Amino acid sequence: MSRQLNMDTVRQNFLKEDFLREKVLRCEWHRKYGSMVKAKQKAKAAAHLPLRLPTLSPKAPLSPPRTPKAVPGRAPSPALKAPIQSEMYPVPPATRALLYEGISHNFQGRYHYLNTRKLDIPEMRYLFPITTNFAYGWQLGPPVKRELVSCKMCRIDSFFRKNGAFELLDPRDLVL
Repeated sequence: MSRQLNMDTVRQNFLKEDFLREKVLRCEWHRKYGSMVKAKQKAKAAAHLPLRLPTLSPKAPLSPPRTPKAVPGRAPSPALKAPIQSEMYPVPPATRALLYEGISHNFQGRYHYLNTRKLDIPEMRYLFPITTNFAYGWQLGPPVKRELVSCKMCRIDSFFRKNGAFELLDPRDLVL
């Protein structure tokens, strides 16, 4: 489609009126239906909000903690007012000392600390399961080593299918 180059005042006035009419129609539509569209957009946005997971708090201790006796004339320190809640047990001092021995490049320092910390079971590291993934490895107990109790012929007989899929086997496959 080519552009018309002959533009006279009649054509200009027509285009001006057409643009003005379209602008007025758009303003009328927005005045009439704009609030409904905005309400639908808000409802759609509210429907797509991500779900929030509940936060798990550690179990309450069995006995109430002992309160230190206040010394008259002294104000309590601000550090005692708000203890930091942690989801992990404190690291034993012997394990923490591994951080400061050597460097990771020589398999010491942080590398050795993380490998040692990884060997602890989750119950020894965390106060409570933090994620749902912990449910698979939480409180499983010590690993049980099972010994394979079977004879050689049982393994040979059960290796091949019994449904006739391999009827024409090479004789070298049967001799073990």
